[in-house]
Amino acid sequence: MRLGPLVEWWDRRQIALYVVAIGVGTALGLAAPQVAPALEHSIEPVLMLLLFATFLGIPLIEVGRALRDIRFLGTVLVANFIVVPVLAWGLSRFVADDQGLLLGVLFVLLTPCIDYVIVFTGLAGGARARLLAAAPLLMLVQIALLPVFLFLFAGGDVLAVIDVVPFVEAFLLLIVLPFAAAAVVQAVARRHRVGRALEQVMAGAMVPLMMATLAVVVG
Repeated sequence: MRLGPLVEWWDRRQIALYVVAIGVGTALGLAAPQVAPALEHSIEPVLMLLLFATFLGIPLIEVGRALRDIRFLGTVLVANFIVVPVLAWGLSRFVADDQGLLLGVLFVLLTPCIDYVIVFTGLAGGARARLLAAAPLLMLVQIALLPVFLFLFAGGDVLAVIDVVPFVEAFLLLIVLPFAAAAVVQAVARRHRVGRALEQVMAGAMVPLMMATLAVVVG
């Protein structure tokens, strides 16, 4: 079976397909809440595959060059770690009286999901390659600054209930491992057809992987 026409079909309709995936996840979560634990355990593997496909789609030899783009990196860092925290602080004031809600809101707003941003930046025609190169740096800075922002916005008491281990695990599993695997496959692809075939398969699987990710997370 030739996948070319199928890949072209879902590439043209990916926005609608993402909305369908969110709807399926919502319906599944509401209709069968007992599957929540299984879905939760599926999040990391699906995200790892999505990030692997994302990293594989961009020549990693360009990463070093992109990281030297000081203007771009400066803009991204200012937006993520100055502008966004100010907005997060303002929005969190609406739930400041409830520590549980406050902590949840701060987590969501201060640690935006970097992998989704890469996919949607590419979809919008943005600087996907440069953002991809900046992803490890952004995640490291997120991990380093999150305790600082939580202390400033919610007080020192909340730091006692924060476990840093999941953040380190996320960095290793969702950034380092897919990035390294993509680098290996790209190196193999320069000499062997099996590497090039895997690149083509993963490039074609981007939309289904994104759909699976959205459905699992929402579910």
